Amino acid sequence: MTNYCSFAPGQPFHDAYHATEYGFPQRDEAVLFERLCLEIMQAGLSWGLVLRRRETMHAAFLGYDVDRVAAMGPEDEARLLADPGIIRNRLKVKAIIANAQRVAALRDSHGGFAAWLDAHHPRDRSEWVKLFRATFKFTGGEIVGEFLMSLGYLPGAHVAECPVYPIVLARDPPWARGLLSQSPAEA
Repeated sequence: MTNYCSFAPGQPFHDAYHATEYGFPQRDEAVLFERLCLEIMQAGLSWGLVLRRRETMHAAFLGYDVDRVAAMGPEDEARLLADPGIIRNRLKVKAIIANAQRVAALRDSHGGFAAWLDAHHPRDRSEWVKLFRATFKFTGGEIVGEFLMSLGYLPGAHVAECPVYPIVLARDPPWARGLLSQSPAEA
């Protein structure tokens, strides 16, 4: 099987995502929420389809503004499910709205989504999956794993030979914290 680092370069939609976003740490709430939503929308589908519809989903979900999505009601759900520019799956749309409400609640309990992630790091993948399932809707193992890899909380977004790998590493992703201060024998 081909890894993303050997597939993505030169491919429409994939190339820019691979080179500038995938594996890069993020703190912005809207970016974190968008990434979670995209991973939810991808479940059972190709990542290419999600990236092709990314712009229209961004508009449909109001720029992933957590408060605006959290306030969506039945009329908004109907509008979203009628929008041919997004992935129209009732369970996924409902999960995104419910998850916006949960992200908003993380502001009170932890100071925000990024702070919540930081408070629970480090964990192994299975522990993260349990935590996400207890906190969010529609978050199975693949969704959680890819979400966390895409934001640098879990390793594996890039292979060591990928030209993007050292760029990501220089941004100090959470999975690599302390790695740069270790000697090669310790790493």
